[in-house]
Amino acid sequence: MTNFNNINADRYSIAPMVDVTDSTFRQIARLFTKRAMLYTEMIAADAIVHEKYHLLAYDATELPVTLQLGGNDEKKLAYACKKAQQLGYSAINLNAGCPSDKVACGQFGAILMHDPKKIASLYQAMQESVDIPVSVKTRIGVDDKDSFDFTYELVNTIYNSGCRHIVLHARKAWLNGLSPKENRTIPPLDYERVYTLKNMFKDLNITINGGILTIDEIKTHLTQVDGVMQGRAIIDNIYILASIDKEIFLDKSEIKSREQLLYEAYELYQNKFKGKVAIHHFARHLFSLFAMQKNSKIFRRYLSNHMHELGADGSVLLDAYKAMINT
Repeated sequence: MTNFNNINADRYSIAPMVDVTDSTFRQIARLFTKRAMLYTEMIAADAIVHEKYHLLAYDATELPVTLQLGGNDEKKLAYACKKAQQLGYSAINLNAGCPSDKVACGQFGAILMHDPKKIASLYQAMQESVDIPVSVKTRIGVDDKDSFDFTYELVNTIYNSGCRHIVLHARKAWLNGLSPKENRTIPPLDYERVYTLKNMFKDLNITINGGILTIDEIKTHLTQVDGVMQGRAIIDNIYILASIDKEIFLDKSEIKSREQLLYEAYELYQNKFKGKVAIHHFARHLFSLFAMQKNSKIFRRYLSNHMHELGADGSVLLDAYKAMINT
């Protein structure tokens, strides 16, 4: 068994999110935070086995980055892990908590929670294939298996396989009757259960996920567990990331203003993405930059109306800002 200590970056991480946490998003995120652990979207091990290596592409500025894999075959996951290590990924994460129908039909994601021993077997095959740390992301229950005893047995089984880092989304998954979107909000959160598990497994690094919105909430959770992961909160207000290095990692650097980050994003697009990535694929990640600020709706509306225009480039970001402040 390889025992990895929790690397510092896992104190705060951005959750893997389909159609969100691609390389473009991650490079934008690095304008806001240098210290947070970034995650890829979930990538199926089957895709890597079939040599779709472009899915693993990332830019060195994104590091540290964790590759999240989905699958239910030990050999395929091990192969994908080896490719990830060769490419320089910081860590690997097994998805055992995604509630989508498509993922469940592939017999991976949250459906794996019905068989904790299978998760343990997958983890062992993955970790034995590489020297970088492998973690597991799961939920506290699935369908009618939502008692504390079930969560304990789930965590204990994964722990006994050698795993020393688990990301726990603090609500269960309903695989029958709820959509993936509903699964993010309807099942109630149970942070106390996660805290209790941390107290029971002292040397298990536990990252808590689910419904965490503010810097103050992050700090509160960090008094109980080892790490905090945010997902949809970043989509709704990406500017949260600007405070992470100073408030969570205690760096001495000043917090950048929204305006400064906007101009840095403009420079990033013009110098690195223009001609390679359409501006609407880039700008969509910045819709919430001015969330809760005066006339923020004008900024979002301007982007929505103009970023798809023929010939549009990074200037649309600056024009949207001008439209907002001049109203």
